[in-house]
Amino acid sequence: MQVAVVTFDGFNELDSFIASALLNRCRKDGLEAFITTPAPVVTSMNGVPVTGQRPLEFAAEADVVLVGSGIRTRDVVADDRLVSLLTLDPSRQLVGAQCSGALVLARLGLLDGVPACTDRTSRPFVEDFGVTVLDEPFHAEGNVATAGGCLSSQYLATWVITRTLGEDAARAVLDYVAPVGENRETVERALRAVRTGERAAAVRP
Repeated sequence: MQVAVVTFDGFNELDSFIASALLNRCRKDGLEAFITTPAPVVTSMNGVPVTGQRPLEFAAEADVVLVGSGIRTRDVVADDRLVSLLTLDPSRQLVGAQCSGALVLARLGLLDGVPACTDRTSRPFVEDFGVTVLDEPFHAEGNVATAGGCLSSQYLATWVITRTLGEDAARAVLDYVAPVGENRETVERALRAVRTGERAAAVRP
């Protein structure tokens, strides 16, 4: 199973790197993440240049697509050429977005009638697409999930691992990366966030 971690110029390192690092701890179980970019090299919001591992077109064939955020996401959604390269299909893919990445999903029509999570800065721009923004860190309906706040990228990764490999695999990854002495708390918090986000969707009118 291949994961495209979509990473645009001006990206937030926490979004792309936390998600990809957690997911790649599952390589031995067949789940592998790739930094997926629209150009050979993109530069983060803090000036860190990163070489993409896959081109943006890879997102169309990946089993999972996670769209990270950044300081230029509004430029991305205004670029018809870039948007046209993102052919996503939740009927056969898991699709998630982090913070301003929700703008990309909204632009693609994947949040029509679906509430979403995003960060405080991006909230008004997501709402401009007619999307209801939740004051929650994670929300998932079917195969589409969104997360709000940089460190909630761990919840997106937890959701992907749980959906593809099961809860035990997610527990193992989270336990490994948790701060020493906070293992149980870290694991349970992430799993609780994912369960709550999915349960809320299940009971939403």
